[in-house]
This record gives sequence, C-alpha cells and structure tokens, in this order.
Amino acid sequence: MKAINIFDVIIIGGSYAGLSSALILGRSLRNVLVIDSGKPCNRQTPHSHNFLTQDGKTPKEISTIAKKQVKKYKTVHFYDGIAVNGKKNNAGFKIETESGDIFYSKKLIFATGIKDIMPDIKGFSECWGISVIHCPYCHGYEFHGKKTGIMSNGDHAIHMASLVNNLTKHSTLFTQGKADFNTEQISKLNKHHIKIQEEEITEIEHTNGYLTNVILTNGEKLTLDAMYAHVPFSQHCTIPQKLGCELTESGHIKINEFQQTTIHGIYACGDNTTLMRSVANAVFGGNVAGAMVNKELTDEQF
Repeated sequence: MKAINIFDVIIIGGSYAGLSSALILGRSLRNVLVIDSGKPCNRQTPHSHNFLTQDGKTPKEISTIAKKQVKKYKTVHFYDGIAVNGKKNNAGFKIETESGDIFYSKKLIFATGIKDIMPDIKGFSECWGISVIHCPYCHGYEFHGKKTGIMSNGDHAIHMASLVNNLTKHSTLFTQGKADFNTEQISKLNKHHIKIQEEEITEIEHTNGYLTNVILTNGEKLTLDAMYAHVPFSQHCTIPQKLGCELTESGHIKINEFQQTTIHGIYACGDNTTLMRSVANAVFGGNVAGAMVNKELTDEQF
C-alpha cells in the first residue's frame, strides 16, 4: 500500500459486503482504504449457496475472486489489520488500528459482521457452519431427508420446524429445558411427527465437524446428521457504537433503506445490519452502501 493516510472512504471489513462497496467506489474513482483482519465469520463453512454463478463454491473461493477483481481498480487500497478505535473530526473520521497506524477519511462504511456466541456444549464450535447450522436456505438442501435436530424453543423453534419439515420428515426439537409451546403449536408439531426433547444436549460427537451423535444430560445418545441452532451474537466491531451509531432491538446496526446509520457520513452493510445472513445479501448491501456513499460525496463536491 502507498504511504498515504487520507482517503475519501474507509471500509472496515473486507469480506463480501466490504468488497462489494469497494468495487463500486473503485469504479467511481474514489480513493478507498479497506481494513480487514482476514477472519470472516463463515471461514469454517465448507460451501456457500444461493448466490447465482457461485453456488457450491467455498467462501474463500468467492472472496478470493472478489478481492482479485477489486484490486484491478488502482484507487482501492488494502490494509491487513484490525481497526480498534474511531473518532469524528471536522473533516470526517479518524481510524486507529491495533498496530497504531492512523487513517483519515470523509466517510466510513462498516462491513464488520457479527460474532456468534457459542454455547457451552462440547463439540459445538467445531461443528458450527459445517453440520451445526443456522439457516435452512444456506445449508438445508445438503441435509434434506436426513436425521435433523433443531436446538431452539418457543416461537423461533416453531418457525424453524416449519421450514425444516419441508426438507426432512426426520426432525427433533431440542428445547434445552422445559418446552415453551402453546396448545396450537404442540398440535402442529404432533401433526407433522416432530419430536420434542427437553433433556439438554451436553456434547456433540462428530468427525471433522460432521455430526454423528448428540449426548443428553441423562446419558442418552441420539444419532443425527445435522442440527440447526439459534445462537446469540455480538457486534464484531464496537467502533460504530463508540461513534454514536444506534443499534436495533435485535443488536444490529440500525440503518435506513440506503444503508445509512444514524450518524451522518457512516454507513453499514452485511451481517452487522440484518438477520438475513447470506453472501448474496451481503453483496447487495455493500453495493447499495458504496453507491450511496459515492452519491453523498458527489452531492458535497458538485
């Protein structure tokens, strides 16, 4: 990277959303810096789906092609590292990295993703994104017709069970304690022969991340091929909050339809803004953010 530290736009996060923003800004001849740690949240996932022309590719394959294409635009620069602090100033924003490097920009785009918080279950994190999965659209086809668990409770469990039931007739709800369903919900589960297991899962047996069995608190061992799990998350980067960006009730960065946060000059895109976690959605959000940042810069300059 050239020895410059003042940019039109700094993009924090260089995965799908960040690279999508960088592409459109590079094509608009904007001077851009992408700061990226190189550790996307889906790095353990073996294959990515539901993105036209890239279905079945590994996440790394897609991001490698994307970065190669973005690098063709000479006004886009890359910095390997982690942004740790940000401040607003009269000219825009100041970003400091873990290594102590300082960069300035007129606008910021946060494409920093989220951090999944793993439950205290042996084997869970090793299987996450491989056979312990979060989304029927992203991974369901690969496990259709298989013995499938759903680790959830209440309304969310019913929502997931309805989607999974279309993919397999061999599913069990693991409520991790007393089941929280009303009479109508229980009737629906019974109608579709979906079992309810209240005993907690204490361990997941697997081979290289591919689930074989779950072990319950009573010692019972149940064979499964896959399990959907709803886990809590935190923002991967806290700089937006430090700069005053509001979060939604779900914990995502609050944005409008143009990917603008509640702080002027700051945009956000990708998993840090939405429940819709997919490569296609991240690319879309990044595209919109890049276009709107360019429009904002144009309006200020023209």
